Amino acid sequence: MHNDASKNNSRRDFVKQSSLIAGGLIAAPFLSRANYFAGADDVIKVAVIGCGGRGTGAAMQALLSKQNVKIVAMADAFRDNIDKCYQSLTAADSGDSPATAAAKKNVDVPSERRFSGFDGYLKAIPLADVVILATPPGFRPIHFEEAIKQNKHVFMEKPVATDPAGVQKVLAIAAIAKQKKLNVVVGLQRHYQNSYRELFKRKEMIGDITSAQAWWNNDGVWVRPRKYNQTEMEYQMRNWYYFNWLCGDHITEQHIHNLDVINWFKGGYPVKAQGMGGRQVRKGKEHGEIFDHHFVEYTYADGSILNSQCRHIPGTMSRVDELLVGTKGSIQCGKAAITDAKGNVVYQFAKKGEPDPYQVEHEELFAAIAKGEYKFADAENGAKSTMTSILGRMATYSGQIIDWDKAINSGIDIHPKEYSFDALPPVLPNADGFYPVAVPGVTKYF
Repeated sequence: MHNDASKNNSRRDFVKQSSLIAGGLIAAPFLSRANYFAGADDVIKVAVIGCGGRGTGAAMQALLSKQNVKIVAMADAFRDNIDKCYQSLTAADSGDSPATAAAKKNVDVPSERRFSGFDGYLKAIPLADVVILATPPGFRPIHFEEAIKQNKHVFMEKPVATDPAGVQKVLAIAAIAKQKKLNVVVGLQRHYQNSYRELFKRKEMIGDITSAQAWWNNDGVWVRPRKYNQTEMEYQMRNWYYFNWLCGDHITEQHIHNLDVINWFKGGYPVKAQGMGGRQVRKGKEHGEIFDHHFVEYTYADGSILNSQCRHIPGTMSRVDELLVGTKGSIQCGKAAITDAKGNVVYQFAKKGEPDPYQVEHEELFAAIAKGEYKFADAENGAKSTMTSILGRMATYSGQIIDWDKAINSGIDIHPKEYSFDALPPVLPNADGFYPVAVPGVTKYF
């Protein structure tokens, strides 16, 4: 099985991690149980960084975790996002369950603890014991860095970066989080889903995994139109899904779930990738620079192949699923079933009543924190599964075979030099309002 630790611990990585240490990121001592809570009682204080739909959902899941959780601070680039999040978390609704109604009373975020702007996270993080990171993923590395520097436990959404430089930063900080014994959960929720856990326990039933398939095919997501008088930076921030520095393309933002499942069951990460993709339907000005379809052939160190596809085209086949084929049978993740080589079902998980994995990941994280336990270190895998998706994007954009070690150590950084609404983003429209788009055979990385 492929293990990239040797090359990822190269001199380049050592220098990066050493610079973080020199900067004081791991100067603080390990936290004891007494340090877990900022208050005198058992309240676990939470700051929400990124107050869109996912941040709002994660905040409510934290509140419903059965622990004494209180939301005490919020941060987002946009004040209206913060206010909508606050309203959603506190407004009484006749459809609320008793648990939800009770949870809403644990939102204590007065106006002075709602921080807008690019630097809002710097003001919110120190006020909490646990930080929820749910901004567009391009900001994840710097927000994760600050949270660990401030000795906070972290729940962060996937993906955890949008370029190789960001992946390397997260890997370096993940090592520091481990040294500090800070719990880190990444929102790759299949790891917290009972059906997947039970399939994983029984993966030996199919023998050696020789091939796999993964799908994230559906109609696509929202588009946010440009508004009068927006700066280019504000427009891209509002319509963030369509710009790689913010989103990473849908192969990274969504398909990472399926790629991660295959990595998990394989126990490793691909050594190379090649594929094809493009923009066939979703190609307007409002669609920025990302593709609407990708097909990638990933090769693992043992020679096994993952064929992965993701597509955002209305009217086409919809499927979000994974299949692993072994020498003795197959694992069909969506059906929660294992079959033998003749197609006979030899294991079937009963999915009826299965707990929501999005809730379970918060239940388990906050239970560990309440007990003073160190149990979760998801960031390294989150970073490497993020890199798997980036590897695929580089392959489809270029049409070339992309080597894992070369890509992850490339130092490619697609982010702006300055985070400000008056600053220019790294990709800009032409005179007709269209953005540059990768062209296989023309786009090159090395």
